[in-house]
Order: sequence, then structure tokens, then C-alpha cells
Amino acid sequence: MSYLDLSIREIHEALVNGETTPLELTKEAVARAKANKENAFETICEKEALEFASSLTEVEKDNVFYGIPYIAKDNFSTKDIETTASSNILKGYVPLFDATVITKLKAAKAVMIGKSTLDELAMGGTGTTGHLGTTYNPYDPEHKRMVGGSSCGSAASTAASIVPFALGSDTGDSVRKPASLAGLVGLKPTWGRISRFGLFPFAPSLDHVGYFTRNVEDSALLLGLLSGRDDKDSTSSFKPVEKYEEKIGESIEGVRIACIKEIDESITDPALLKKYKVSIDALRKQGAIVESVEFGKDLLDSIYATYIVISCAEATSNNANLDGIKFGPNYGGKTYQDVMMTARTKGFSELIKRRFVIGSFALMRENQDVLFLRAQKNRAKIVEKTNEILSKYDFVLTPAAPGVAPLFGAKSDKLSDEYLIADNHLAIGNFSGLPSITLPLGLEDGLPLGINIMGRAFEEKELFKVASAFENITGLKGLSVINKKEGNL
Repeated sequence: MSYLDLSIREIHEALVNGETTPLELTKEAVARAKANKENAFETICEKEALEFASSLTEVEKDNVFYGIPYIAKDNFSTKDIETTASSNILKGYVPLFDATVITKLKAAKAVMIGKSTLDELAMGGTGTTGHLGTTYNPYDPEHKRMVGGSSCGSAASTAASIVPFALGSDTGDSVRKPASLAGLVGLKPTWGRISRFGLFPFAPSLDHVGYFTRNVEDSALLLGLLSGRDDKDSTSSFKPVEKYEEKIGESIEGVRIACIKEIDESITDPALLKKYKVSIDALRKQGAIVESVEFGKDLLDSIYATYIVISCAEATSNNANLDGIKFGPNYGGKTYQDVMMTARTKGFSELIKRRFVIGSFALMRENQDVLFLRAQKNRAKIVEKTNEILSKYDFVLTPAAPGVAPLFGAKSDKLSDEYLIADNHLAIGNFSGLPSITLPLGLEDGLPLGINIMGRAFEEKELFKVASAFENITGLKGLSVINKKEGNL
């Protein structure tokens, strides 16, 4: 087993003990990235990564991220490195600045080895709409199954042990759903906990910086590094950054956990249901109080439509600058309208065009009351119900996805009344801005199943405590394609 297959803390200990070096880790990570067959990369930053790793000659014992390789989703601005958000309209765009999270990782001397693929402009959940084509699930060597999206490349590269962690973004479930399908720990923290400066906006009222790790402690350590007030992002919180790993390993006796009756009833996969039930029994044996509550089927049925209207409306506005003049290739034309139409016609995929049409339609003056404002009111109802449940319980526990990674062609990003509650409920965490973490639950025919835990705003420390207890129940800490485990459930 390589050092890259270990946890961040274990890799750090190896660095401190002189068993390996940042340069050796970086060379191996780059080699693994080059050998990747899942189409997980927009670009591999070999030259930059090796130069930076070569400069790291004195180990910082108190800095666990020193010399650790990582990958960033290609919608984070990276100075002097092409950043396309997997869209043809941004092909060739080289930013003049780093996103705040990239700056923090550089300061911690973590080594970025590449930029990962995503669904174009982070819109979509299939990993199939980026301009470089489909990204595949590393658990399926035949490349017949999705890894999910939009943070597909970051999920695939972490699951394949190319790096121990990777940055993503989560607007509806774009970190947590791929984490479920790829057997990873995927965190979406409280809205405002991590600065979004330098993250290409999709729907700012829903957008969160998130990331993938292979265990809960790594996730807690990373949150401590990336969190904090940033004057470049006025929506970032002033709340002090905590040592989020402090409560890991503590007892969960007396912790109150709610399961959502309608979400549980929407699950049809027998293997998932069995493991889910066994995990709940195990939590109860550890002293947790786990009870079923009703959310309201009508509200849950409305999540996807509410999400689509709000996210598409915000995306239409936020991406208006991709016009072939300010950004994107200029194909010429007699008027500004000609230039913009040609650039956007050639630069965007069918999915993006469809979402912009939906967003523009929802924002038309004659449609705002019945579409956009109605969706906002419904969002408020969903958030109100969520907060009502969390006033009585500490956490909400649900399956993260309806089953294992679906086959390509089995699902799409097109609107449909056939979408299940189980496929869309994670958006509740984005509507409410609450912290939400996905964890491996088990394997079914060699493919991962996932669970999700959502807590109260800015109570990530408590969330990691329960997540760690759940990780111990499943026995799947450190799960990856290279380090497959049977688990305990």
C-alpha cells in the first residue's frame, strides 16, 4: 500500500519520520493521475506541482497538510492555471488570482497536482456534460456506471487514491451524492463557513464549498484549515473557527437523531434498506435516540422543482458575463448581440442552454409571481419544516442516494416527474444552509452505498462526532478502490 492510500495524519507522520518526502508523494500522485482511466482531469499540473514540492525541504511538524497532494475542481480560480469549469466557453481562460481556499492550501504547503472535471459550469448531476466528455466511476472498471456530479472528477480521483482529498462545490448535492456513489466522506459545511471567493458562481444562495476525503478525521482537519471570515466574500461568517476534530471519538449517548419517514419509504433497494436498518440499530445500541418523523410528502415532492427554478434563475443572472467579450471566445459579428449569440451558441452544451432558458423564463416579469417567487416561498416552507425537526432532534439521518451508482442512460438531467424523493432530498441542506455529511454505509456487489447526516448551523464539531461514531459502526474508514473493505453491516 502506498502512502497516498493512507489518511492525512498518517501521511504527515510518515513525512515527519522521514519515510517519504513531498516530492516523492507528488511524483506518485502525478503518475497515478496520468494513469487514470476515468477521465477525471481537466489538467494535470505536473510542472507546477513538482516545482512547489521540490521547495518543501523542512517538514512542519505542527502542519498536517504540509506536502500533502490534492486536487481542485476546475471551477475554483487558480492563478496562471487554465480554469474552464469544463465549458468550451471558458476554454483558454487563465485567471489572475487564486480562490481563497486555494490560497489557504498554498499557505499550508499542500500541493495541488491537478484540476478535476465537472458537469459543465457545475450544473448537472451525472458527470457526463463536461466538455471533455464523461467521467466514470472507478468502482466500475467497465465504465458503465456514473460517479455522479457535478464534482465528478474530484470524487473519482479521491476514490481511486490519486490524492487523499479533493475540493468540490455543492449547490444541490454535488459533493454529497458523488461521495455516496464513490464510497467517500463528502462534506458540505454551513453556508458561509468557507469563503466562496474565487469559486465560479452557479446559484449563490445555494452554493457551498465542499470536499471529499476518505475518513471523518481528515474532513474535520480540512474544515479547520479552510474555514474563517474572508473580507473578499461578504457572505462568509465571522464565527470563530473551531478545532473540529476535538469531539471525534466521544460517546453519542443521548444524541437525538430523526429519520424522515417519507424519504425512508421512497427507498426500494433491499440491500440499502437492510444496511440502513442495521446501522440505526447499532446507533441505538450506542445510546443514540433514533426516531422516525414525518416531513410532509408534498413538500418533499416539491424539492426538485423548487431547486430547478431557483438555481436556474440565479445561474442565468450569474453567467450573463459569459458573452464572448468579457469571457469566452469572440467569433466576431456586426453587433454585440451577434457576438454574444454566436459565443453562447457554440460555447454552451444543450443542458446549459436548457437551464438558462428555464431561468430566464422564471425571471420574466409576467412569470415571477407564479414561478420564481412561488419557488422562494416554497423554499421557506421546506426550511421552516427542517428547522422544526432540528429544534427537537440534533441530527437528521437519511440514505444519501437511492442505491448504488446508476448505469449510464438510466438517469438524466432532464426535467421529469419520475424523479424520486430519495434522489433529490439532499438539496434540503442547500435550501437551509445547514452542514451535511455523506459517509459510506456498505458495498452492494462491490459498489458503494452511502448515508447522510445533517445537523444544525455551525455545529460541525457535533456533526463530526456522530459521523465518526457511524464510521466506526460500518468499519469503512479509509475505503477506496485500492483499499476495498467488506464493512461490518
